[in-house]
Amino acid sequence: MIARGMAGSSITRVFGTVRSIINFAANEEGVELSNPFGKVYYDRSAGVSDRQPIPGEAIRAVQAECYRLDDEMRWLVALVADTGMRLAEAAGLLCEDIVQDADGNYTARITPHPWRRLKTTGSKREVPLVGSAQWAAERLLAAHGGTGFAFPRYNKTGITNANAASAGLNKWLKSYAPDRSTMHGFRHSMRDRLRAVECPSDIVDQIGGWQTEGVGHGYGKGYPIIVLKKWMEATIQAADQYSRSK
Repeated sequence: MIARGMAGSSITRVFGTVRSIINFAANEEGVELSNPFGKVYYDRSAGVSDRQPIPGEAIRAVQAECYRLDDEMRWLVALVADTGMRLAEAAGLLCEDIVQDADGNYTARITPHPWRRLKTTGSKREVPLVGSAQWAAERLLAAHGGTGFAFPRYNKTGITNANAASAGLNKWLKSYAPDRSTMHGFRHSMRDRLRAVECPSDIVDQIGGWQTEGVGHGYGKGYPIIVLKKWMEATIQAADQYSRSK
C-alpha cells in the first residue's frame, strides 16, 4: 500500500476497519482468535507531510485575487479562507445549505449528503460566514439563483470531486502563498487565527468540526451561532488591524 502511494494515516484507517470487521464476525460466530491484523507493523509516518498554515499576508493576497477574478473557483477559495472548512465540505454544499437570517447574516449548514460524506460525526455543524466567506456566499447565491449545487463544476457526477478541486486550486495558490501551501492550509490558519484572538478551545473545535476531548462536551447542542460569529468576526478585525498597521 505504501508502494502505491497511500499515506501511513490512510493505511491505519484501512487496517482499523479490517480489524473491526474480523472482530465483529468472530464475536457473532463465537470464535476465539488472535486477529492477524492486530499487530501489523508498517511505517505510520510514510507519505505524511506537515501541512503548514498559510500566513496572514498570503491569505489577504489570495482574497484580493479572489475579489478581482470573481469566478466559481475563487468563490470556493474565499469561502474556505475565512471559515477553515475542509475543501470537500465546501465543494459539496448546496445553495440551500447557505442560509441568511433576518439581519442579513449568512451561515453554512454542513451536513452529510449522498454525494459528499463528512469525515466525522462532529463535522456536522453550522459555520458563520464572515469576511471573504460572506462575499463568496453572496456571489454564488446570486449566480445560481439560490438552488442546486453551490459549486456545480465539482459536482458533475454522483460524487463531489474534491480531488479535482484540490488539484486545480492548489496549483493556482502557488502564485500567492509560500511553497508547499495547500487549500488545507487555510484550515490550519483558521485554528491559529482563533487562538490569536483567545477564542476558547471548545468554540474553536465547534467552528472547525474538530473533536473536543472530555465526557462533558458530549452533552447539549453546543454554542449558539451568534457566539461563533462573534469569534469569527474577531479574526477578521484582527486581520484588518494588522493591515492598517503595516
